[in-house]
Amino acid sequence: MAGHKILVIDDSKVIRVRVKEMLPQGNFNVLEAKDGQEGLKFIVKERPNLIMLDFLLPKVTGWQVFQKIQSQAQLKKIPLVLMSGRKEEVAEKIPEPFEKHYFAFLEKPFEKKELTAAIQLAFKLAKERPTEDISKDTVNAGDASDKIQVLEAKVKKMETEIGALKKQVTQLVTIVKQKLK
Repeated sequence: MAGHKILVIDDSKVIRVRVKEMLPQGNFNVLEAKDGQEGLKFIVKERPNLIMLDFLLPKVTGWQVFQKIQSQAQLKKIPLVLMSGRKEEVAEKIPEPFEKHYFAFLEKPFEKKELTAAIQLAFKLAKERPTEDISKDTVNAGDASDKIQVLEAKVKKMETEIGALKKQVTQLVTIVKQKLK
């Protein structure tokens, strides 16, 4: 992860500094934004490799920043760690499990181990995000090659699901046969 840009968007200087101090020295370039408005400017200008976003922010809220990220295909690709001391407020807007929305959640206050785990999960989830989820915006533009990529990704996903269903049916048939003996 050498040279990765991490954008920490939090109105608390203490949290921004804490994140910076907990990361391994020399491996990261930590950018700091004190509110959502400043954070959005950094996201567009700097294209960070990871975004750490506080949910409760002044000017533009973390929820609004999250929505902006989700509305743009290029921004969706960026690993995201959503932070809050009030998990229930996040869950009101974004239903759990958070991983199904392709971001890691870090409850404040946190320790170095929890920070590291959340960052690793965010990178893992970003890689797992379905191609068609990222490509929706592009497909709307009518580009045929993007439509093909999305369809291929859907076919691949369906093939995987069909394989899993076949396995389940086989297991059920085995159980029924055993019960009939």
